[in-house]
Amino acid sequence: MGFSDSGINFCNRSISDDVWVRYLFFPGKNIMKNNFNKICNLFYNQFIAINGGLKLKMCSNRQLKVCVAGLGEVGLPTALYIKRKGFEVWGYDISNIAVQRAKKNGIKARNNLCEVPFADIYIICVSTGLKNKKPDMSPIYDVCNKIAEIGKPKLISIESTVVPGTCKKVYEIFEEKVHLVHVPHRYWSRDPIHYGVRQMRIIGGINNESLEMGLQFYEDELEIPLHVVSSIEIAELCKIAENAYRYVQIAFAEELKMICDELKLDFNEVRKACNTKWNIEILEARDGIKGHCLPKDIRYLVSLTNFNNLLRGAIIADQIFQEQLRKKKSNP
Repeated sequence: MGFSDSGINFCNRSISDDVWVRYLFFPGKNIMKNNFNKICNLFYNQFIAINGGLKLKMCSNRQLKVCVAGLGEVGLPTALYIKRKGFEVWGYDISNIAVQRAKKNGIKARNNLCEVPFADIYIICVSTGLKNKKPDMSPIYDVCNKIAEIGKPKLISIESTVVPGTCKKVYEIFEEKVHLVHVPHRYWSRDPIHYGVRQMRIIGGINNESLEMGLQFYEDELEIPLHVVSSIEIAELCKIAENAYRYVQIAFAEELKMICDELKLDFNEVRKACNTKWNIEILEARDGIKGHCLPKDIRYLVSLTNFNNLLRGAIIADQIFQEQLRKKKSNP
């Protein structure tokens, strides 16, 4: 494939013939050396071996089908966002309620994956949990096994919260013949405007080719800002570490509140005074750490190694705090 008179388009970056000539043959007069290397790498990465030949990859193709698996609190907003970007979007969920809710919001959805047209890109947003107090990744593996039975898509993106090693097992499900990235969600349903689908997120790839394809889809097409990490395992750990850190912050506030109560001191005044220091930000102590994500994710982190004393202490502190709240309600 040669260059056209009007130039070529790499990942939405239109580059004319004369610019390419200057970049390739006179780099010292036009751009810095490191930029020249980036241009050459970008140029090279657009080609893939097909039947012994070279074919230019299509970077911007809104005709691609995208399937979002899991249409809950994260999956449905994700599907709607991708649809607004011009892609054909389908949804899959085992819950009839989730499927009907998606349909009411304009997403074509099914509870049988075989009824969904085979997609080029699958976004995995299914919920993960705990089973016998241990991380349960079976929802991820189940949906990926179903996809693998149908075929091997161009890109799989795991947005669900997982423990390190999960994505590698997913890669093995597809016999290591797909592009795979982990882009953990940071969606917060209480403020989807500021902390919705489009916010700074982390991306890690199972290999360099997967990372490149993930960047093309998320950054170039979906316009989601990304922080690239060196491995998919780091991306996996970052998400649970983020939520575990938040859990510990809240648990500290809860324990400080119990200390203040026992000493008959005003917690809010202590907190306000402490927070006047530039590097202190003690949170409020409310009604305990609830919800799905934080209690689950700190336990994911606890399960990984024996270096978990602080984390286990935070869990105990929250349990005691919630028990005291219950006692106060029953004995006002």
